Amino acid sequence: MPDMPAAEVAISAELVRSLVVSQAGDVIRDAATLPLAKVAEGWDNELWRLGHDFAVRLPRRARSAPLVLNEQRALPGIASRLEPTGVGVPAPLVTGHPALGYPWVWSIVPWFEGDGGLGIPRSERGEWAETLAMAIGALHTPAPADHPENPVRGVPLAARAVAVADRLALLRNSSGVPPRLLDRGEDRWDAGLRAPVWPGPPLWIHGDLHPGNLVARDGRLSAIIDFGDVTAGDPAYDLAVAWLAFDAPGRERFRDALGGRYDAASWIRAEAWAAAFAVLLLVHSDDHPEYRRLGLESLEEIAGASRG
Repeated sequence: MPDMPAAEVAISAELVRSLVVSQAGDVIRDAATLPLAKVAEGWDNELWRLGHDFAVRLPRRARSAPLVLNEQRALPGIASRLEPTGVGVPAPLVTGHPALGYPWVWSIVPWFEGDGGLGIPRSERGEWAETLAMAIGALHTPAPADHPENPVRGVPLAARAVAVADRLALLRNSSGVPPRLLDRGEDRWDAGLRAPVWPGPPLWIHGDLHPGNLVARDGRLSAIIDFGDVTAGDPAYDLAVAWLAFDAPGRERFRDALGGRYDAASWIRAEAWAAAFAVLLLVHSDDHPEYRRLGLESLEEIAGASRG
């Protein structure tokens, strides 16, 4: 059964072209004639490539429209903080408004040439460990009181305990996931629940940091994309990428590069979030077998780390 929600508006090439020409024609040269093609459609947004350098990001349902507003608010500052690390961020170049029958805000963002991290072997992703650590260090700064709110990202683990327990039960009953992996994941989740909560101020976090949102070019990390879940809270939520993206040697490089920035409790919570995210992927991956594979691989990493 498909997991992806149905689009609530039809987005055609003609509509995208008309929005771009009418609202960005004075910013983007040749907006009327640059090649335009849809390159991705996720749960929340469609992404259309415009020429060589740009992408048009449009919500496909009302629930995701506020996420684009959050990106428009937060990403300019985040991009400037990450710029010295050499890691790009899709800060909007144009902030579009509803028009021509399209009901929501939308953005034109930079296009980052390269390969999505999901298709790159874990053993090769370790080459990005130090760069990703620098980028996370630049991102994880105190956020203002009016930061975008997110009820499920960066919150205390206890706030998600019921949802995680329900997903684990569902997987045990019907998924074919090896029980030993679910046992290890549940063990790490429980350890996170017992760990001290984040004691500091809410820090900016990406909120969806996994290989599918990392772009590499010529063997180096070049961009972090899809900040739709950007918010502030416990930085351990982003640190879960240590298990989602890396194998054991890459994870060691990543943690070493971060030095003593995060305490032991933060890493315990991070592994718990990695387990929760892997379980989420396994429950909601009917449309995307590559994400089911990521969920299984991540639980394998957690199981291996637990044995160690």
